[in-house]
Order: sequence, then structure tokens, then C-alpha cells
Amino acid sequence: MSPRLVIILALAGIAALSAGVVTWIVVQPRPAPVSGSGAAATLPASDTERSEHREKFFGGDPDRNVRGGQEMKPRW
Repeated sequence: MSPRLVIILALAGIAALSAGVVTWIVVQPRPAPVSGSGAAATLPASDTERSEHREKFFGGDPDRNVRGGQEMKPRW
């Protein structure tokens, strides 16, 4: 191999490595905030909002017993 070819291959390798490092830095996801780090919590502000949230997602039919599991009607 000629010295010129070795230098060209070395420069191409350095360029590819630096492009990979830059891509890794740009694409890498940001770390999630750690609990207790002072980050703003996304909990509802008041008791009424909490009860509305609970009723919206966990309300359902009060006459249906779901303690042993969700009751499902067959499709047929």
C-alpha cells in the first residue's frame, strides 16, 4: 500500500468516527427527570380534579362486581 492511500484511509476513518459521534450526541434521548429532583409534578392540583380523574377512568358501572376481575360479555 502506498503511503498516500494509508493517509486517505486514515482521514476517512477519522471523518466517519467523528460523524458517528456527532450523530450519537444529536440523536441520544434526553434523560428522564428523577423523582424528587425538583421537577414539576403532573398530578392534579385539587381534590375535585383528582375525584374527576378517578371517576373518569375508574368509574364504570357501580352495580357490576369487578373485584375478581373485569366482567366481559361474550361476542356471540
